[in-house]
Amino acid sequence: MKFPTLFGKPKPPEPEPHFDPVRPDAPFCVIGDVHGRYDLLTALVDALPENRTIICVGDLVDRGDQSAEVLRFAMQHDRIAPLMGNHEQMMINFLHDPEAEGRRWLRNGGLQTLASFGIAGVTESSGAQVFTRARDDLFEAMGEDMVTWLASLETFAWSGNIAVVHAGADPNIPLEQQDPDTFVWGHPEFRKTPRRDGFWIVHGHTIVDRPKMRDGRISIDTGAYATGQLTAALFTPDGVEFVST
Repeated sequence: MKFPTLFGKPKPPEPEPHFDPVRPDAPFCVIGDVHGRYDLLTALVDALPENRTIICVGDLVDRGDQSAEVLRFAMQHDRIAPLMGNHEQMMINFLHDPEAEGRRWLRNGGLQTLASFGIAGVTESSGAQVFTRARDDLFEAMGEDMVTWLASLETFAWSGNIAVVHAGADPNIPLEQQDPDTFVWGHPEFRKTPRRDGFWIVHGHTIVDRPKMRDGRISIDTGAYATGQLTAALFTPDGVEFVST
């Protein structure tokens, strides 16, 4: 006797995702979220091997007290290639529309960034005129070259089977098809679903107590502004090594 099929044929289980060892095209380094810690950034850069490209995952600014120094250092250093983080994006949004974007940015560390450029007298509860004046002062303090450089940062970098972004990526869509905002702000499935395309995604944005490598994700934001621990991942044909301040 055959029983009626009420739910259709059972689907075979999906195969477990497979991740090859990291295979960069050439050795390079990735530094996690700096958040205004110029002291830690310079110490870590000095500790990294010479003549290697250094990618920063974004969030150079905010929360720490030395964002201006961090931006100047990163902009002038010929080995450093920063990516766009959500804090850089909030800073750029403030420069475009201070009245609409000011409160959000200041609430998330923008006050410390303004102070690092010598700008005071503005708070979350300030009015439109104060926000506009602070924006004008910030633009002048940064200079047009820095503003243009910051606004033109890439959101994605890759080498071999390693991709570097700030916050995360949609695990179900090829990387080249994704909205750049996903790399900057993250995706709800990023930390839940392993990738199945063989890419390792190096990212910051989400603080971990120590660097972690699993399910296609390499997490290197160790909360430098609060912990004093800034982490870098060093990629070579032999694998990955982590170095922290």
